Amino acid sequence: MSLNEEVDALRRVPLFARIDPAKLKLLAYASEKLEYQFGQDLCKQGDAGDAMFIILSGEADVTISTPGGERVVAHLGKNSFVGEIAILCDVPRTATVRAKSKLSALRISKELFFKLVGEFPQIAVEIMRELALRLTQTTKDLAKAKAA
Repeated sequence: MSLNEEVDALRRVPLFARIDPAKLKLLAYASEKLEYQFGQDLCKQGDAGDAMFIILSGEADVTISTPGGERVVAHLGKNSFVGEIAILCDVPRTATVRAKSKLSALRISKELFFKLVGEFPQIAVEIMRELALRLTQTTKDLAKAKAA
């Protein structure tokens, strides 16, 4: 994928939709492009949260370790982002993200992420929106599990 294709992919991510294309080009250039094969982990539950990931192509499962074994709690696809909680809260990874297919992703370091948020406060608003949606879904899932 070329740099221009990465910029186009970033523009489709709601988090970055309102950022000037020239700044997105810098983001794509400063980010690390990684390729994963089926079954490879992008990050593991408990590891240090030093970056977030933008999925450019492919799919991944988000899993958590439970006393009953590993449990899939979400599925991610193209234009999804993951890993922001660990860098925002400075806590270990809350889940493992595993490639469900061949996958291409941009790894955005913690330092670069905070620089972007400082320059573009709209990114912080979009992250809050996404976290609120995820919390709402988790609350619904917990209520459903308790009722069962």
